[in-house]
Amino acid sequence: MSRIRRVCVYCGSSPGTDPAFVAAAKRFGALLAQHRIGLVFGGGSGGLMGALATTMYEQGGQITGIIPEFLVAREHLFAQAHDVVVTTDMHERKRIMFERADAFVALPGGIGTLEELVEQLTWAQLGRHRKPIVLANINGFWDALIEVFDHMVRFGFIHSGAMLDYHVVDRVEDILPALFAAAETIPEQETAGEPETVRKL
Repeated sequence: MSRIRRVCVYCGSSPGTDPAFVAAAKRFGALLAQHRIGLVFGGGSGGLMGALATTMYEQGGQITGIIPEFLVAREHLFAQAHDVVVTTDMHERKRIMFERADAFVALPGGIGTLEELVEQLTWAQLGRHRKPIVLANINGFWDALIEVFDHMVRFGFIHSGAMLDYHVVDRVEDILPALFAAAETIPEQETAGEPETVRKL
């Protein structure tokens, strides 16, 4: 089985309109720290990203922030991260986030969060990795996206030979158990993907 040492969390650089989103980010940060699982994230200090990273920092968790140079000022780099990687562009950022993480979690967020999540789903669908992917469906935030996926299935664009491989949980407390359960079924050597292929995707 594969081990979950570091989790990449995709989430908004804004807090959103529902206080439950910030609360979920803080709670997940606390759970990661308690389980001694490192955080890989987008490196910003605002919104859900900031709430997640600040809680991790306060509770002694290990934090890796990965941010493109042009966003350092705009997203206010989280300077307390133990490891900060400043990339030349978004493509390099996403590749390094992939390489540093053993699993992926999508908390609520905007277009950037959606794009990062869908890219990992695509890579998994194409057989480039088998790292677990969890949608944290806080207060039904991802319901509409899940319906879009179901819509694609109904119209034959996602079929049995290439189904999307992800897990959905409604409670923050269920995220890590879902990741652990998924990792139990995946041999370690099948999680990492092919580095050269991932660089080209």
